[in-house]
Amino acid sequence: MTGQTLVRAAYTGTFDPITNGHADVIRRAARMFDELIVAVASNASKKSIFDHDERVELASQVLADVPNVRVMHAEGLVVDFARQQAVDVLVRGVRGVGDYEYEKQMAVMNRHLAPNIDTVFLAPSPEYAHISSTLVREIAFLDGQISGLVPDIVADKLHEKTNGPGTE
Repeated sequence: MTGQTLVRAAYTGTFDPITNGHADVIRRAARMFDELIVAVASNASKKSIFDHDERVELASQVLADVPNVRVMHAEGLVVDFARQQAVDVLVRGVRGVGDYEYEKQMAVMNRHLAPNIDTVFLAPSPEYAHISSTLVREIAFLDGQISGLVPDIVADKLHEKTNGPGTE
C-alpha cells in the first residue's frame, strides 16, 4: 500500500484542570489517529485556576505515556490553529445533550469557516461522564474530595492552589 496519508487530529479545551474524563477521551482518540494534538486554549471569559503554562505542563505530565499525543498552547480560532498545524479532524468530548447541542453548533460553524476540517464527537466512558472541570474546581475550593475525578498530580496541584484535601 503506497501513498498512505497520516491523519492528524486536535482536541482543544481550556483543561482547567485536565480531568480523568478529558484523559479518557484523549487516550481513546489517540488510538484512532496517527497524531493527536491536545491544544490548551485560553478563554478570556473564564477565570482560570491554573495559568496557561501550568495547564500545558499538567496535561503534558498526565499524557506523557501516550506517544502520539503532543500538548501545545493554542490561541485564537480553533480552525486557525488547526490549519497552522495541518489538522484534519477536531475531536470533541460530549457528556450529554447540553454538551451535544453546544458542540454541534460549534462544529457547524467550524465547518463553515474551514470546510476541509471535520469534527468527531466522543462520549466519555460511563465512569467519567459526570466530571466537568467547573465542578472539580468548585469541589476543590469547598475542600471536597476530588480523588478519582482528576489524575493524582492534578489533585495535588489543585490542593496547593485551594488548600483543599488533594490526594492525601
